[in-house]
Amino acid sequence: MIKIRDSWGSRLGIIMAVAGSAVGLGNFLRFPAKVAANGGGAFIIPYLIALFLVGIPLMWIEWALGRFGGGFGHGTAPGIFHSIWQKNRFIRYFGVIGIFGPLVIFIYYTFIESWTLGYSVFALMGKYTHITNQSGMQNFLHGYQGIQHNEFFNGLGWAYFFFMITFGLNILIIYHGIKGGIERLCKWALPLLFICGILLMVRVLTLGTPNPSKPDWNISNGMGYLWNPDFSALLSAKVWLEAAGQIFFTLSVGIGVILTYASYLKKGDDVVLSGLTAASTNELAEVILGGTIIIPAAFVFFGPVDIASIAKSGTFNLGFVTMPLILNNLPWNELFAFLWFMLLFLAGITSSVSLAQPAVSFLEDEFNISRKKAVAIFAAITFVLCQPGIFFLKNGVVDELDFWGGTMFLVIFGLIETILFAWVFGMNNAWEEIHHGADMRIPKVYKFIIKYITPSFLIIIIGMWLWQEWIPVILMKNISEGDKPYVLATRLGLMGLFALLGFLVKIAWRRKRAQGGTS
Repeated sequence: MIKIRDSWGSRLGIIMAVAGSAVGLGNFLRFPAKVAANGGGAFIIPYLIALFLVGIPLMWIEWALGRFGGGFGHGTAPGIFHSIWQKNRFIRYFGVIGIFGPLVIFIYYTFIESWTLGYSVFALMGKYTHITNQSGMQNFLHGYQGIQHNEFFNGLGWAYFFFMITFGLNILIIYHGIKGGIERLCKWALPLLFICGILLMVRVLTLGTPNPSKPDWNISNGMGYLWNPDFSALLSAKVWLEAAGQIFFTLSVGIGVILTYASYLKKGDDVVLSGLTAASTNELAEVILGGTIIIPAAFVFFGPVDIASIAKSGTFNLGFVTMPLILNNLPWNELFAFLWFMLLFLAGITSSVSLAQPAVSFLEDEFNISRKKAVAIFAAITFVLCQPGIFFLKNGVVDELDFWGGTMFLVIFGLIETILFAWVFGMNNAWEEIHHGADMRIPKVYKFIIKYITPSFLIIIIGMWLWQEWIPVILMKNISEGDKPYVLATRLGLMGLFALLGFLVKIAWRRKRAQGGTS
């Protein structure tokens, strides 16, 4: 018996869901930090080049691949890859990355997402709004994370409480399916997110000069610090790699999520304009809102000397130390702090539910089980897998999960998708598939870009990483001796998880052969 697959309720629903997946914590924390640390406005040049040569092509590839594979009843990369190249019995194992990547990101992203919910509540309670210095806010964060015991927190109690709520909300939304859960969430969460972002942006743009003794510390110079270009930075390969990595991160390409979302489309549904609309919504959130709020505001309060170290202080410090300190200097600080962290929470949850969907779809589609059972299995397994990141955050476990699940495998998976679509499926077939039911035509130059430029770009990125970073990373040269056992255990766990997913793919296709299925 073949189950009827879920579907989107409307075209707006799929656009909002894909945009919600893309608009995440990185839009408001990672992007401004990368711009400030990599040449200011000059960073936008490689960023836009990567967007048009890698990001948008991969986005169209994933929408088209997902819709194509969904026609065969597959919602994840192993089945979708197999539907493209049925003669190769190994290709489905390359597709394991499309389940592995989002699963790994989910098991640490959910914990970080829960911090934003906790800080939203703490803002209304006034729990940190009286703190006025960097060290105090840093202590508050470390106490909350369980890294140290201090006057603010004595253990992980509060953090675990908000993690349980966040994890439960994710599972509840996923349980209600594509249309009743994810689509419904994104239709109200994304507009709320933009309302919070616009209110914060307007407040930042009207800061003026809060410190009369420092007239140069104003919002105009703050915007200039972020966007004035240092063109010498373009000579650094690192800047180009950072820009390409940000495009992967921000558009959610190379993860496997868009493949799964697009698999619930009908054959005649448009993927060209819909995909472009979702990508444009994400860029609006990232470049306009993300680029206007945190770094310019930090310049106004901390000045041109300290802002450089603040911009390079890391995502956690920017979001949970610097921004609360800035907001604490404003009237109605509890309200604006709540808006900031609620903005991050909404961005986080629309992304995390998308990260869960590939694994759930895999269980549903390839093992023909009910969504209720698939979600229960997913919840039980991921809850256990979340624990190391919670209890061993200070030992580098989350950083290790982020590198392999959220960085390295994204690029590898993107390269596999591009080669499979443009070279195995064939560029003419691929071009026809992309435009089936399309409301607009893609410029023909993208036939050449998708076939040659995009894979070349990705090969260069992987090659440069292998040349510059491979040996130090594998040998853990930048890891402290005390943390090496935890990092090694994390790597072994990731290898075991990947092997388990590969074994499940093998079982699924063995069952299909036994039942006489070939698709």
